[in-house]
Amino acid sequence: MNKRLVLWDIDQTLIDLRGTGREWYAQVLPEVTGVAFTGMPGFFGRTELAITSELLTLHGVQPDDETVRKMWAGLVAAAERAVPTLPTRGIALPGAEAALSALSGEVVQTLVTGNLREISWHKLTAFGLHEHLDFEIGGYGSLSAHRPDLVAHAVSLAGARHSPFAPDAVVVIGDTPHDIDAALAHGALAVGVATGRFDEATLRDAGAHVVFADLSDTPAVVEAVLG
Repeated sequence: MNKRLVLWDIDQTLIDLRGTGREWYAQVLPEVTGVAFTGMPGFFGRTELAITSELLTLHGVQPDDETVRKMWAGLVAAAERAVPTLPTRGIALPGAEAALSALSGEVVQTLVTGNLREISWHKLTAFGLHEHLDFEIGGYGSLSAHRPDLVAHAVSLAGARHSPFAPDAVVVIGDTPHDIDAALAHGALAVGVATGRFDEATLRDAGAHVVFADLSDTPAVVEAVLG
């Protein structure tokens, strides 16, 4: 019998680094476009492709592929420079490290996140949360503006590396209704964690099968994932 596949979100699920994304965009936008940064579109649960495209449009810049790629290169560089200071700017959320460790060996763990892959690596290594995750088979925010596409991509890559994962063998863990929607679109188990902007009731209303206030009850998290 194949193991389960667990697809983790990063921001407000495993770590809290609120403010850094806005800061990096504020640095990179004028560097790439010469246009002064005046504000951000909504971040929560959205992919980097959606955020970057909307940000450029809001600032009167055409979001063509070349400009988007230059923006991403700048964001990756900004994140890499920030790694030594990230632990002073944010936290690993309660229970994140314990949950990842407890599930190691029991399941295949990777990411479905709006972040770029390189930024995912920088953020998680800064907090020592990278060890149990296979970054090669994740679904990242450069792929699509539509989050369910990220789940499909990760499931496909994981299935090719291991063996195919049936929908009911896939678990998506995240803090926003976008995470829940992406899970439900693929018939996966949707686990909500109310450590971000959205409370437990909102995540339940979005259709989450299981909702936690945070990840601090490791046995309960493991039980939810393993079914």
